[in-house]
Amino acid sequence: MSFYDEIEIEDMTYDSALEIYHYPCPCGDRFEIAIADLRDGEEVAVCPSCSLMIKVIFEVDDLPKEEKKEDAQKVAVAT
Repeated sequence: MSFYDEIEIEDMTYDSALEIYHYPCPCGDRFEIAIADLRDGEEVAVCPSCSLMIKVIFEVDDLPKEEKKEDAQKVAVAT
């Protein structure tokens, strides 16, 4: 596999709402990779507008912690 570049994750921008890391691509768009993919060991960020790819250099332990969402809301019941 051929990479355009190897980028340290610290040089990428993290969007906590979308849970993706992104980095500017020379085509004008940006490389993107989801944090879930990084946690699964994926290290290739792709640009959706062109064929370029970058290799993301990171340690899984340094990623933002996964937020646990409660499945059910607690409801107070009057007795």
